[in-house]
Amino acid sequence: MTAAVLAIITVTVFVTSFISGILGMAGGMILMGVFLALMPVPAAMMLHGVAQLASNGWRAWLWRREIDWRIFRGNLYGSLLILVVFCVLQLVAGRATVYIVLGLTPFVSYVLPPKLKLNVDKPYQPFACGVVATGLQLLSGVAGPILDVFFLQSKMSRHRVVATKASTQTLAHLLKILYFGFLLGHDQGRVEWWLAISMIVVAMAGNSASRGVLEKMTDVNFRRWTRGTVTVIGLVYLGNGVALLTGLTTK
Repeated sequence: MTAAVLAIITVTVFVTSFISGILGMAGGMILMGVFLALMPVPAAMMLHGVAQLASNGWRAWLWRREIDWRIFRGNLYGSLLILVVFCVLQLVAGRATVYIVLGLTPFVSYVLPPKLKLNVDKPYQPFACGVVATGLQLLSGVAGPILDVFFLQSKMSRHRVVATKASTQTLAHLLKILYFGFLLGHDQGRVEWWLAISMIVVAMAGNSASRGVLEKMTDVNFRRWTRGTVTVIGLVYLGNGVALLTGLTTK
């Protein structure tokens, strides 16, 4: 890894952790796209998992008093179930597939039928959230937009949303590291220990820097900025994935 690539990764991890610390998402989508452009899918998944584990874990710790543990427990059971499925099938998506899934997830809420209201406040939906979100994590590396669908229908405050999402994402990224780093049975997902530690420190710094901004934001603006940001990012990734499939680009 050259000094220039390392500098790009470091700055990106800090900036995206800062963004996620404010919106509870979006930063991970940007970070995954950068990693996909720089390295193979398994390595990108692994390093993304390390950086986002630190980012979400530190954010969950900062807002630990706001976590809804009932939602976390339900999410845990669903996440473990889908991990077993991936381990049995040994699934690893191609680069174009990852981009397309990343691009499509922000638009899930627009195509769901009105009668299907996803809301983690409701019984059994935390379990469903764990299955769907962790499945997307292992397939595309990111599940923030689908979590948005589950959480924005709830009556939770922005602090509680950010804290609880961070706790569920911490779990999902831990499972992603376990899957791509160890359970697949090859070395493509391994990263150097010094790089992993560096990403952890930078991610924690980005989250800490964002806390003051979240405090000043209203719940209404929080939801508006979250939805708009992930929609724009989704369109960019969807276009990139289609370009890869059609041969218009190779990256």
